[in-house]
Amino acid sequence: MSELDLDALRNQIDTIDEQLLTLFNRRAACAIQVAESKKQSLKAGEKLKFFRPDREAQVIQRIKDMNKGPLSDREAGRLIREVMSACLALEQPLTIAYLGPEGTFTQSAALKHFGHSVNTMALSCIPDVFTAVQAGHADFGLVPVENSTEGVISHTLDMFIHSDLKVCGEVEIRIHHQLANLSQNPAQIKKIYSHQQSFAQCRNWLDRNFAGIERIAVNSNAEAARLASKDSEAAAICGVQAVEIFELKVCHKNIEDLANNTTRFMVIGDMEVALSGKDKTSILMSAQNKPGALLALLQPLAKYAISMNKIESRPSPNRLWEYVFFIDIDGHQQDPNVAQALLELQQHAALFKILGSYPKVAM
Repeated sequence: MSELDLDALRNQIDTIDEQLLTLFNRRAACAIQVAESKKQSLKAGEKLKFFRPDREAQVIQRIKDMNKGPLSDREAGRLIREVMSACLALEQPLTIAYLGPEGTFTQSAALKHFGHSVNTMALSCIPDVFTAVQAGHADFGLVPVENSTEGVISHTLDMFIHSDLKVCGEVEIRIHHQLANLSQNPAQIKKIYSHQQSFAQCRNWLDRNFAGIERIAVNSNAEAARLASKDSEAAAICGVQAVEIFELKVCHKNIEDLANNTTRFMVIGDMEVALSGKDKTSILMSAQNKPGALLALLQPLAKYAISMNKIESRPSPNRLWEYVFFIDIDGHQQDPNVAQALLELQQHAALFKILGSYPKVAM
C-alpha cells in the first residue's frame, strides 16, 4: 500500500470519527430529553429510576442482531454498553456497590455490566453490599453467586433469605488468574497471597510449580496484590486490574486450572424488572417436611414446560436438617406459563420467595 493510499484511509477514519462524535452527542441529547420527560411524568411520592435493565438488554441484543462485522457481536455489545453508560451519567450517575477493595473481579463485573461512567463503591463484605443498596447509599450492588470451578458462593445465597432486595440482572466474566510480584522473578517467591477461592481454582498448577511454598488466604485478590506490593519475597494470585493498580509484574499468566473458569455475579436492587424478551427468574423455597415434597415442588415446572437452569440447597436458618432451595428458571414471572407455575409452586412450598426476574446475560 502506497503512502497516498494510507493517507486516504487515515483521512477517511478521521471523517468517520467526526461523524461518530456528532452521533454520540445527538444520542446524549436524546437521553437528556428522556430524563426530562420522566421527571415531568413522575407521580407524587414516586421514585425516579433512570436505569432500565430490560431496555438496556433489548438495545444490546438489537445491536448484536444487526451486527455484520468485522467487529464481533461481543465487541459491538461492549461498545454500545459504554455509550449507554455515558448517556445515562448525563441523566443520573449511578452508584454501584461491590465486594471490594478496588481491583477485584467483582469490580470488573460491575464495570462490564454498567459501563465505566458509573461511580463504584468498594465494600468489605457481601452483607455490606446488601446494606448499602437497602439503605439507598447505592443504586445497585454486585455480588458473586457462583464459580464454574468451585460452585456457589454460600454467603450470597444466605443473604437472599432475609433480604427484601431483588435480583435485577446477572453478569458472567471469564476469570484469568495471574501470579505477580515486584521483581517478575519467580525464584524470589517465598509465599503466595490470594483469596481461598483463587487458591482452589489454581490448586493443580500451584502443586506442580510451587509445591512447598506457603499459601496465605486473604479477603480478596486485590488485598493479596496490595500485600505483595509491600514484600519482595511475596507474590499474589490476582487479576490484571489489581496487577496494574498495585504496580506488580506478572511472573506467570492465566494459571487457573480450567481454561473456561467463569464466575457469575448477580445485580441486586430495589426494583422489579420488566420483560426483556429473554429473561430468567430466580426463586427460593423450602419443601414441607413430608415424603415427596421436593418432587411436588418441581412438578409444576415440567407441567408448564419451563426449563430449570439451576438448583442449589442451603441449610434452613430456622429448622435443623431442613433446607432452602435456590432455583433459576427460564422466563419472566409475568409470562403466563411461568406465572401459573409459580402460583402452584407456592401452594406446595413451606417458604416461597421470588428473588426477581431479569434479562439473561447479554454479552
